[in-house]
Amino acid sequence: MEREKPVSAQVHKPLGDPHDAADPQPRPLHVLVVDDSGLQRRIVSASLIRWGFRVSEADNGQIALSLCQSDPPDLVLSDWMMPGMDGLEFCKAFRHLPREDYGYFILLTSKSEKEEVAMGLDCGADDFLTKPVNPAELRARINAGMRIIDMQRQLTEKNRLIGSTLLELQTLYDALDSDLVQAKKLQQSLVRERFRDFGTAQVSLLLRSSGHVGGDLVGFYPAGETRVGLFAIDVSGHGISSALMTARLAGYLSPGSPEYNVALTRLEDGTHGPLPPAQVVETLNRLVLEELQTEHYFTLLLADLDLVSGRVVMVQAGHPHPMIQRVDGRLEVLGQGGLPVGLIEGAGFEEFDCVLAPGDRLVILSDGVMECPDPANVLLGHDGVATILDDLAGLAGTSFLEALIWRVTSYAGGRDFPDDVSAITLEFVG
Repeated sequence: MEREKPVSAQVHKPLGDPHDAADPQPRPLHVLVVDDSGLQRRIVSASLIRWGFRVSEADNGQIALSLCQSDPPDLVLSDWMMPGMDGLEFCKAFRHLPREDYGYFILLTSKSEKEEVAMGLDCGADDFLTKPVNPAELRARINAGMRIIDMQRQLTEKNRLIGSTLLELQTLYDALDSDLVQAKKLQQSLVRERFRDFGTAQVSLLLRSSGHVGGDLVGFYPAGETRVGLFAIDVSGHGISSALMTARLAGYLSPGSPEYNVALTRLEDGTHGPLPPAQVVETLNRLVLEELQTEHYFTLLLADLDLVSGRVVMVQAGHPHPMIQRVDGRLEVLGQGGLPVGLIEGAGFEEFDCVLAPGDRLVILSDGVMECPDPANVLLGHDGVATILDDLAGLAGTSFLEALIWRVTSYAGGRDFPDDVSAITLEFVG
């Protein structure tokens, strides 16, 4: 009598198997039938092959486990009671095998008690089929398993696409982040000098963006032998578009190119002198509305300082109120507010002035300082700023601004600022 070939090698392929290069059909599901009864395996396998499945057979759990490692099945039909490794042990081992997709497991059993069913589910079985196997019920159970497998495959494919998309987005983000780091360096370079001693006055600048780049800008420009212009700008919004606008505005008030600075006029002797601040702001308002064609607007504090007399002529265009910290400790708040620049065509802007005495300090802050929240979301406000200025009265120059930013950071609980922070201090020596 001819010896039966080893069960572990019994693999039945349906007609039209897609592993044949000439067959364009989708790959059929691979079903592994595990039963110590050869007759039961043949009965079940015959139905599966007739339905178009690729079938493998094993007569015990150990051989089945080896098959699962070399050729993972999509679906397993395993008898519960087998010699050696039974169906429950095989199911446990099957669930611990590494694989990319999900394998559906059906236990074939004569057991129907709830305790046995619960035990099978705990071991990793997905479904049960009572022996002897009814072909119609077998087909229904397999169809249910196929739906689960199909959903799992769709989910795997979607996860793969999501993973691929996330990888592409991460690559784009890394490139954008690198560009923004460089953009931040370029924006910081717009403030070329953070400190200048003019002899009778000292000017210090602070600029810190809440993100990579921001919409704040501070600066100063010489306006003749005895005059200095100061400006503090806060463009609406945040991010790249706001930063681009600050770069354009920096060109309008450039200290390095007086012939292009809209706040200066060429004098008869070839030097440059200051224009009235109100006229300068009106010019900027017209330029923004006519030339820039942007939805952004900006607040501005523009000041013209006389280095000899200490008189400062200012225009406040929606920017926070400037303050004078007098030498005796008094704090004076100046200005009436005014309209931002770039909102209304033909808007007018009013000037006001003050006189600094030796030892007085003019402080110009952005709303990022005034509106900095603490962890309870309570804003620092004017009173909080006044307290900080009073505590730091003994400091001057960049040391004062460094201490100021440290105090504001402490108030925020060490968190990043939600808005850009900028400041100018002008200390009049006389």
